[in-house]
Amino acid sequence: MQTIVFILVIAALVQMVEIMLKKVSPSLYQALGIFLPLITTNCAVLGVAILMISKEFNLLQSIVYSVATAIGFALALVLFAGIRERLELEDVPKAVQGVPVALITAGILAMAFMGFSGLV
Repeated sequence: MQTIVFILVIAALVQMVEIMLKKVSPSLYQALGIFLPLITTNCAVLGVAILMISKEFNLLQSIVYSVATAIGFALALVLFAGIRERLELEDVPKAVQGVPVALITAGILAMAFMGFSGLV
């Protein structure tokens, strides 16, 4: 429950900042573009912190867990970006262009990463 509340608070704050930027500084709002909504998706960092607190890791375990999570997150982002870039060059049916193909790609990547869940 605590994690959900934190995510909702972060999402609400980002939305408020986005609305304020749009009114106060449209040029900055345009420059930031998609990056403002992406802040909300970085709740993964919050999730890692809450997991470390709940599992009562010591300092070394926390560092190793954080680094491993960061590497995994970076790997997932690089793979997802590479696949999306290759899909832009392919002839994808109009019905699945854009968000639908991104969700399909994310689902396939999620299944691939679930294969690693029993290794560690």
